[in-house]
Amino acid sequence: MRFELTEDHKMIQQTAREFAREEIAPTAVERDINAEFPHEIVEKLGELGFLGMMVDPDYGGAGLDTLSYVLAMEEISAVDASVGVIMSVNNSLVTYGLEKYGNDLIKEKYLIPLAQGKKLGAFALSEPEAGSDATSQKTEAVKVDGGWELTGTKNWITNGTTADYHIVIAQSDREKGYRGITAFLVEKGLPGFEHGVKEDKLGIRSSDTCTLLLTKVFVPDENVIWEVGKGFNFAMDTLNGGRIGIAAQALGIAAASLEASIKYSKERKAFGSLISEFQAIQIKLTKMATELDAARLLTYRSAVLKDAGARFVKESAMAKLYASRVAVENALEAIQIHGGYGYVREYLVERYLRDAKITEIYEGTSEVQNIVIARELLRD
Repeated sequence: MRFELTEDHKMIQQTAREFAREEIAPTAVERDINAEFPHEIVEKLGELGFLGMMVDPDYGGAGLDTLSYVLAMEEISAVDASVGVIMSVNNSLVTYGLEKYGNDLIKEKYLIPLAQGKKLGAFALSEPEAGSDATSQKTEAVKVDGGWELTGTKNWITNGTTADYHIVIAQSDREKGYRGITAFLVEKGLPGFEHGVKEDKLGIRSSDTCTLLLTKVFVPDENVIWEVGKGFNFAMDTLNGGRIGIAAQALGIAAASLEASIKYSKERKAFGSLISEFQAIQIKLTKMATELDAARLLTYRSAVLKDAGARFVKESAMAKLYASRVAVENALEAIQIHGGYGYVREYLVERYLRDAKITEIYEGTSEVQNIVIARELLRD
């Protein structure tokens, strides 16, 4: 088993690190305070190929592997997790599913501009009464001549106010339960399609999250993704890969928390000594570093399995479950090491904690990850 990154992986990692520190970091605090979407940064991400990293070059993507994506996501998220989640949604939840399950028209018309970063995507699964229970879709798709009319409400949609294209999961045949759920590609601006105001969030404030409102939105038959009735399967497969992206986002937050703590401990003096010399601080740093490496290995493993075409459901759930917990714990320890300074914006670590918490919630809560892991353990 190899634990060394290839030269190509190191180059991608370095490129992402430099971009994050030079282009993203200068405005991260201000955008967090003002809940401002990073339009120019997202445009530059597209130019670098970071919005369609795993998509085949024939469809405008970079043609890279999942591990490359994880490395880039970690570096971006270490500087600004808001930018990280924008990037994650477009890669993991939108372009991945469209490339794997979309018809030729969808790939040509929608996937190419999404992979090139010329357009932005969103994934609309959650509803007021269908969060973790994705089978309880209330959004309804009614068959009409030439297509479908979609009516319903979608909650907590990342990129909701800025996305050009939305993957919407809806109930097309209620009598069939989860086998009557279908995925649709819906363009922004169609009659009957509206979005609510941006949510005022605890963390990842530079990313926009909102409710989508659909009232008899007409979607042509060719915009059905995969097949009618396959929407639930499509969503679950997409989320399996999405968990790797969120695990990578959590790695970035955890790594930033550790880096800030090491730096501060080498500068801060107490009782005549640097606090880095205190055993209590050293124990905290050691635990943070060890837990981060363990989470990183879990995430890398899930990425490698996905690239190999192997089953990775359990592994991606483990990676997200563990990495998200480490992100929260490392951020908490970073605040503790910083003392009072950790509680103010100037030292950044308070933002790491606010950003970290959502990684335990979206794309499947930690409780859901436990269920997924248990089912995989017991499936044979």
